[in-house]
Amino acid sequence: MSNLKEKVAIITGATGGIGFEVAKRLGKDGYTVILNGIEDEVGAQKVEELKALGISSEYYGFDVTKEDEVTENITKIGEKYGKIDLLVNNAGGLGGRSRFEGMTTEFYRFVMALNLDSTFFASRAAIPYLKKGTNPSIINYTSIAGWNAGGPGAGVYGTAKAAVHTLTRALAKDLAEYGIRVNAVSPGTIDTPFHSEIKSTKPEVFASWKNNILLGRLGQPQEVASVISFLASDDASFLTAETIQVGGGQGLGI
Repeated sequence: MSNLKEKVAIITGATGGIGFEVAKRLGKDGYTVILNGIEDEVGAQKVEELKALGISSEYYGFDVTKEDEVTENITKIGEKYGKIDLLVNNAGGLGGRSRFEGMTTEFYRFVMALNLDSTFFASRAAIPYLKKGTNPSIINYTSIAGWNAGGPGAGVYGTAKAAVHTLTRALAKDLAEYGIRVNAVSPGTIDTPFHSEIKSTKPEVFASWKNNILLGRLGQPQEVASVISFLASDDASFLTAETIQVGGGQGLGI
């Protein structure tokens, strides 16, 4: 068992994009960061990048949509470190686009599993170890799509993220008696590889997105990571059941 004084954070889907920026930021904040992903070679490479920055890190490869894999691995982490201080349910995604009329049940269930089931599985497995943590918390990801139901073909993604918003508040109610805080971030359009296809194939569409953002630009992954850093910190010790929009005023653009 490791030193219980060190802070331990698990970040799902953390081998790229926003997740890896969150890992770097939390590492700089003094956490031992546990990265999760499904590409083991990439995971090993990211651990080396973090170690080069002086950040203590490990990688655990498992699929967040698979209940048994999530439970087994988070339990291993909790047992190894004796506690978990922070769980960041970063894993999620659009999964593709489909209108409801032609949507397959398989696609529907995959998108819900990737965004909602994953958050439930990881949170449930982490709770016994969060109870042993210092200023313990869970941070989930919803999306502006959870409010506006998403763009064309993204309706089930928006539905899943709306459910994560409610799950966040429900978990906060359920875990308050243990001193475990539960909050969420709701990123707007962040300039990550998530948007790489449209950025390369329809650059004019990509460029136009900023017109719907009050601050007139896309967000950067570090700007989401800084909000997560705050929510995990002692400075946010009286914040729970909150969802913070990190979107530069998206939807309010002129």
